[in-house]
Amino acid sequence: MDRQISRRSLLAAIAGPGLITAARAAAPVAPVSVTRCPEYGSQVLPALEKAFDRLGGLGRLVNGKTVTIKINLNGGPNRRLGHMPLEDSHWPHPDVIGGTLHLMGKAGARRIVIVESAWAPRTAPLEDHLLEAGWDPRKLQRSAAKVEFDNTNFPAKGNRYARFVVPDGGMLFPAYLLNPRYEECDVFVSIGKPKDHSTNGVTLGMKNVFGTTPLTIYGSGAGVMKDNEESELPRNGRMDIMHYGKRQPSNLAPPEVDPASPRDDGYRLPRIITDLCLARPVHLTIMDAVKSMAGAQGVDRFCDPVSPGLIVAGTNVVCTDAVMMALMNYDPMTDKGEVPWGPSENMLRLGEQRGIGTRDLRRIEVVGTPIREAICDYKSLRVAREERRRAYAARRNEAS
Repeated sequence: MDRQISRRSLLAAIAGPGLITAARAAAPVAPVSVTRCPEYGSQVLPALEKAFDRLGGLGRLVNGKTVTIKINLNGGPNRRLGHMPLEDSHWPHPDVIGGTLHLMGKAGARRIVIVESAWAPRTAPLEDHLLEAGWDPRKLQRSAAKVEFDNTNFPAKGNRYARFVVPDGGMLFPAYLLNPRYEECDVFVSIGKPKDHSTNGVTLGMKNVFGTTPLTIYGSGAGVMKDNEESELPRNGRMDIMHYGKRQPSNLAPPEVDPASPRDDGYRLPRIITDLCLARPVHLTIMDAVKSMAGAQGVDRFCDPVSPGLIVAGTNVVCTDAVMMALMNYDPMTDKGEVPWGPSENMLRLGEQRGIGTRDLRRIEVVGTPIREAICDYKSLRVAREERRRAYAARRNEAS
């Protein structure tokens, strides 16, 4: 294998827990804001303003800058938890997105682009994707002076993708091809909801970056029909290439660093996510935890609606995810085999070891509402969900 092992990785391998503890102490740290927001509507903008002020204000981050905001719209616009609007369960609420746009415009942002690699086979502009969900993209567009949308499943004009190199060589891929919108910005923002994930433990700010990868390159349908070239249209999800490594991505993209590495998604996903967060760093993470759902990332019959009544924000994605995990009643210091990770390794640990940020709550300053006063018990709901799933499976087996 011709991969060059970074000095940090080599030392971690030979020194064990002692060096990992030292790496944790040296990992960057930044404050995380936890702000009460019991309902959407008129309460959102003041809560967002308070949250950003607690971090030192948006001006120092966005004034005169181009901002790309990645929103997490997993599962498509037609999957709902019962009859709930998507924004009450698993999509970030337009009030939170619009409020953020307004405050960024007020803080001097030059241009703001809202992006998502919309769920296949969505080939239309992102605005059409939002309309299908019952949203009004014009309302978001009017929230600030210059707001644009882009479905980043596709390349830019001229069939151009941007190449994002992982600084230390990458754990799964040495580089990723993404839509140039992720390159042509000064500030990159991740907005999503706190959710459980069956493989990856949780879906938070880091996991949202996984959705930057275009399905035309990394989708299961890419390259199947013609010499492993990129596909003109996004087809299927990322399971074959990203989750299970059944084959390499389209020829345009670099192949894996080590094709003999484990084909297990509990090994692959946290490494891909960490690689992406190194290659395309997140400058601001916003968690819409006003309302959400517990149990899964995508909607199914076993999910539970929850109302944490919070907006959580931070300028370090690992620190912000660690605080959000604690607010979900999860310990960010746990790992594979423990709740919530199950079969997956802890992506926050990987991010910490590779110098993105610390997950150690003792080092992170929480400004605003203390964690102990704002916990929403996802953990108990997750355990109860698994019991319901097992009981349901047992009944089906008996019936068959």
